[in-house]
Amino acid sequence: MAFSTKRALKKIISWAGLFFFGVAAYMLYTQLSKYSFEDIKDALFSIPKKNFYLACLASFMGYVALSSYDYLALRYIGRKLAPWKWIFAGFIGFSVSNNAGHAIVSGGTIRYRLYTRWRFRGTEIVRMVTFSGFTYLVACFFLIIIGYLITPNHAFGAGSVSKLTTEIVALISLIGLIGYFALSIWYKKPLIIKEVELDMPGFKMALAQVIIGAADILMASLVLYFSLTAFIDIPFSTFMGVFIIAQVLGVFSQVPGGLGVFEGLFMYIIPGDHNQALLFGALLAYRIIYYLLPLVLSAIVLFSYEGYLKYIKKQQLERIKLFRMQEIAKQEKEKEKAQS
Repeated sequence: MAFSTKRALKKIISWAGLFFFGVAAYMLYTQLSKYSFEDIKDALFSIPKKNFYLACLASFMGYVALSSYDYLALRYIGRKLAPWKWIFAGFIGFSVSNNAGHAIVSGGTIRYRLYTRWRFRGTEIVRMVTFSGFTYLVACFFLIIIGYLITPNHAFGAGSVSKLTTEIVALISLIGLIGYFALSIWYKKPLIIKEVELDMPGFKMALAQVIIGAADILMASLVLYFSLTAFIDIPFSTFMGVFIIAQVLGVFSQVPGGLGVFEGLFMYIIPGDHNQALLFGALLAYRIIYYLLPLVLSAIVLFSYEGYLKYIKKQQLERIKLFRMQEIAKQEKEKEKAQS
């Protein structure tokens, strides 16, 4: 591939990051546009202040856990980076991918735009994004198993087919998790895909992937739990099982943010007879706190950073221009001296 073609391709991928940011904003807008401002206000203001603040804190901690995916990925490829940079990249990347869906593509292009500016090669970024994808996958394996064990029996349906399907999914998750840990201990050969070398992480790294991935989903669950418990009395163990199943299936549906899939499953699985309006209000508040607020904040941070970089580049160009003008003036004076 010619150098000019490679350069053009890199620019396209880099700008695609901002494109997917726009996609994420649009998808979230379409999700919330069906509700009036009064609906959104009522959903938020109906939650007691203490619960609202706890939900916001859980959302913040959830995005810290998500940013830790990037920290683990950096360790995986053997690179070091200032903490604010990987936190920044992780927060922006996941606030976009959570809303736009297709995390590897949407979040990956955001990371490409940022990490290339920090002197990372394209192959390193591909390895990081792939590793982060596996981090979420093995965390899902673990959480599906936990969710299967603690979710109420009626959630699996009365029919033998639905129950059998759920048991097969849980069994596949168990095999997948055990297999991943086994490979992390005994398999040491690299896998090469189109000049990108992927090494199997060690057992400690694989364990860290499961822990951080589980912490991410645990914090996300607490956002909804604090929004919900003001209206519905439900044991946390039961709630957690319901949330895990709805969240994981919502993600694997590839619907942006699991919209509709997550809400429908959650409202169907949750045990007992409850006021559906209050339940849906809590789910709407969860959308706002965990999806809308981080995306708005990341938009402010990202475009402020982009503006700052443009300002720095403009200042550098002006200094270069001034330096060249001084050099030209100096040369002119030297010519005048030589002529006199």
